Amino acid sequence: MSSDLLSPFRVVCVAAALAALTAGDVVADGGWLPASWFAASGGDATAMFPLAEKDGPWLVLATTFRGDAARDEARRLAHELRDRHGFRAYTHEKAFDFTGRQPGAGLNPDGTRKTMRYANAKQVIEVAVLVGDFSSCEDPRGQKTLQKIKGLKPAALGGATAKGNLVSEFLQANRDHLAAAATAAKPPLAAAMLIPNPLLPADYFARQEVDSFVQEMNAEVEHSLLDCPARYTVRVATFSGSGTFDAPADGQTGNSTGSLVDPSRLIDMLRGTGWRDPQVRGVAGESRLVEAADKAHRLTEALRRAGWQAWEFHDRDSSIVCVGGIEALTVPQAGGGQAVNPEISRIVASLGPDPAALASGRVVPRSFEGIMLDVQPKPIDVPRGPTRRR
Repeated sequence: MSSDLLSPFRVVCVAAALAALTAGDVVADGGWLPASWFAASGGDATAMFPLAEKDGPWLVLATTFRGDAARDEARRLAHELRDRHGFRAYTHEKAFDFTGRQPGAGLNPDGTRKTMRYANAKQVIEVAVLVGDFSSCEDPRGQKTLQKIKGLKPAALGGATAKGNLVSEFLQANRDHLAAAATAAKPPLAAAMLIPNPLLPADYFARQEVDSFVQEMNAEVEHSLLDCPARYTVRVATFSGSGTFDAPADGQTGNSTGSLVDPSRLIDMLRGTGWRDPQVRGVAGESRLVEAADKAHRLTEALRRAGWQAWEFHDRDSSIVCVGGIEALTVPQAGGGQAVNPEISRIVASLGPDPAALASGRVVPRSFEGIMLDVQPKPIDVPRGPTRRR
């Protein structure tokens, strides 16, 4: 086909693309092609995209719907956010029962506690529409997405004139305190905010989060604890160092003097195979840190050869070895109670002190290839890196 025949075809394609963009098609997030050219929801008009624990851990709460039509309204908005705007949108449903009696203030004459009923006794369903996934509330992507959503005027909400169901109720209830002109000018999703995933455990954000320096120390470790996909693990060995990091001045390189440790050289040694670099033998603090890292590394390899899922982790003043990846510390029992996770019990029994010695009143830690384990293995949280996703 000659170039003369191709030219009109190229002109038509370019004109069609420009027409689609100028007609109001939204550009896909992170690319230049219109998002409406792609079927983000897979063509299933009934899909609700329910939120899961693995999503997030931070998301943008776009709006919340309440009432009998809440599911349909939330589904339409989630589809529009996905299909037209290219966002990864989810829905999350929660039910509230206000029909039963509730504990009240004070006591009855017979000493029993007073109970009360709600004036408007009913069951309420609320469905939230959320957009994610972001590693923290400071995640630049999350902040950028939040501002975009705040300014949207989705067709599912009636464009610029409509507001989210709960937002409308709030504005109506506080109309005497809000300027009518100011509230009328706000887009329907102006009240959007960043929130943590409501399905995560209550203590999820209490987990240790390492800083970028410690993350760099563990970056190229083959069996790093930071790579463990589970929520918990069992610490079986602890090796303490006593070095103090010597932070180099601006414009200078770090060095080791006295008991100060050069952080850049320690990281290089952790990454390499020279765990006992003779250059650091004259620096007591650095030598002990390297020896701790060396023992942790050799023990991890020995446990792995013995069939254990072992992990190592290096910090500023110590190195540890852990075994296992565990999602829950306890498991439910038939009678409704909780018991220690059998995997934790197995690890502690196998790698804890010698049971025969314990029976005779002696505590004898176990050892692998001459390296001693802790007297008391202990379940711990798996640490998270500064930007680690679940």
